[in-house]
Amino acid sequence: MLSQSDTHAMKLLDLPLTLRLKQNAIVLHSELGLIEDARGQYSALLSNIVFPRGLHTLLAHVDEKDVVGQFRYRQGEANAHLVYLAPTLAASDSDTIWLHILDSMAEQAGRSGAQTLVGEVDLNHRLFETMRQAGYAVYSRQVLWQRAPLAGDMAPSPLTVLPETVDDEIGIAALLGCTIPRIMQSALGPSPDMQGLVYRRGGQVEAYLAFSEGKHGVYLLPFVHPEVLSEAPDILAAALQRIDRCRKLPIYICVRGYQGWLENAARDLGFAPLLEQAVMVKHLTAGVRQASFERVDISASGRRKPAANLPMVKFSAEATAKTRAQTVMSR
Repeated sequence: MLSQSDTHAMKLLDLPLTLRLKQNAIVLHSELGLIEDARGQYSALLSNIVFPRGLHTLLAHVDEKDVVGQFRYRQGEANAHLVYLAPTLAASDSDTIWLHILDSMAEQAGRSGAQTLVGEVDLNHRLFETMRQAGYAVYSRQVLWQRAPLAGDMAPSPLTVLPETVDDEIGIAALLGCTIPRIMQSALGPSPDMQGLVYRRGGQVEAYLAFSEGKHGVYLLPFVHPEVLSEAPDILAAALQRIDRCRKLPIYICVRGYQGWLENAARDLGFAPLLEQAVMVKHLTAGVRQASFERVDISASGRRKPAANLPMVKFSAEATAKTRAQTVMSR
């Protein structure tokens, strides 16, 4: 018997169902999940319908079951990011409807212009295998570390970090280029929304500390050159002491597998491991011979993060459809 399915963008009439489902959600965007309520309150969900602000919420209905999923994508960026799925996938559940909504979100993200769709999931969660079935590949392992707000228990750092400026862009790009493995650079760079602190030694950018602040905490994503390994604890301490909200809110540091040695620095500063996750990436589009390009704003006010500063290519609908068909056939 064929499954009866339906997927559509969330509407006002879907608010009661969405609010009920999201009470048991799995968050797939650690930054938003830790410093904000990634699932959104009633007012936030209503605002997302009226003023989407890059958030896309879809509802799927398959064989009398309902699942809601949300991803984040802003025009001009290369990557879209899963925010949450609800309800969470239990060990005893068939994952048919979750595969269905993952495919629907990938299709919507591709139509919107994204080249990849990224999600962060616990390695031991059932959804990890489901996402692999849906065409996601593991790009990196990451451990999220947590500590309480600073309360005078950390000695002042002897080093100085400063807010990033336009003059730092080349140095930051060079650092990210030699820190993040090449295959991961397009998907694992800092978010364009993040602020940044820079540590220089001998005139060179040796560390870049991207961070974001929310009402529930501070999230730090460090990029430190291996040549300053011995200074890593002092560099991280200088960054935490520079961010005012670190004195009031919980602090989280994301350490990815390609810089696993930073875990020792986090531990030295009083952090404890909170979550171990896989960063999973699904490629949505393939290149075509006749590509059309859009004008890119390279002024100071319109600049992007170095790792995301890539030319954007518009792909034909035919090429996108062909790629999706090949993905389905290869499963």
